[in-house]
Amino acid sequence: MKQESSHKFSAGSDYHQILSRLKTEFEKRYNDQKQASIASLTEYEILRTLGSGAFGTVKLIKRKASGEYFAMKILSKERIVYQKQLQHTTNEKRILQSIRFPFVVNLEICYKDNSYLYLVMPFVNGGEMFTLLRHSRRFSEAQAAFYGAQVALALEYLHGCNLIYRDLKPENLLVDYRGYVKMTDFGFCKLIKDRTWTLCGTPEYLAPEIIQAKGYGKSVDWWSYGVLLYEMAAGYSPFYVNSSDQMVLFERICKGKYKFPKSFSTDLCSLVHHLLQTDLSRRYGNLRNGCDDIKQHAWFKTINWYGLLNRELPAPYVPKLQGPGDASLFDVYDEQKLKIASKCLYAKEFADF
Repeated sequence: MKQESSHKFSAGSDYHQILSRLKTEFEKRYNDQKQASIASLTEYEILRTLGSGAFGTVKLIKRKASGEYFAMKILSKERIVYQKQLQHTTNEKRILQSIRFPFVVNLEICYKDNSYLYLVMPFVNGGEMFTLLRHSRRFSEAQAAFYGAQVALALEYLHGCNLIYRDLKPENLLVDYRGYVKMTDFGFCKLIKDRTWTLCGTPEYLAPEIIQAKGYGKSVDWWSYGVLLYEMAAGYSPFYVNSSDQMVLFERICKGKYKFPKSFSTDLCSLVHHLLQTDLSRRYGNLRNGCDDIKQHAWFKTINWYGLLNRELPAPYVPKLQGPGDASLFDVYDEQKLKIASKCLYAKEFADF
């Protein structure tokens, strides 16, 4: 995290050259993987659970020596093997070790023991955008544009590194103490050369080409981005259906059937319309100008992109926090004690992790 604050993005420089340099740095780290240390978690104090998911939990921890706070994702080796997620988990660790950008989280250090894997990341203490959006009902367009601009830059960075994210949604966007966004949860993120075929993601955010089982590329992230902009400004998804039948939802997505709320400005309608294109040859982000079509759109006309990258713009919402270890904006969970086996489980499977 420290290198971010010392490195400024210069407004006089060519941003495409900056992205090219960041890609080279990403590839260097990606090809020079560090194996997980054998866990010695005695240097940390485990404070509380921040979140719980299919593969494990995220806990708030504090490094005793420095007093720094981190979020530690704890993954059960047994569950990973049982659910055939070894490749996914190895990818996630490798990607998190390699990415560095103001609006994405990255891996600080990684451990493993007899039963678990531990991914230690910065603690982003402003909570999930999902929670903030539910409390606000919907964001003003200025607030949605502030967050949307950061997400566009994050996707442009990931795509420049040949990464496809595949899980964009408010639950995977954290808000930091200054009110800026951090993209998290890289479980579905994948390095791709050309296209991929896996069906994964969150139903309301899936692009038509994923549902139709066509090979797909980075364009799916720009579709999800259109859904995100709509949801931030409306408070609900464009393809929301009051039905438990997922096929109804998928049919609407594949036909591109949705309506704009009356509250949407003409500029926002225009941008979302250009993103939610079932025809890939017309979808913004996927055209010759790439992300520039989005960044230069009238809806973002008030955004100072370099000021945003350097986090110099005032945020529309700044979380009220008592200090760096304040986790009050996260849901409360029952605390489960870790049960660590006496012998190393799946030593062969995780030998290179």
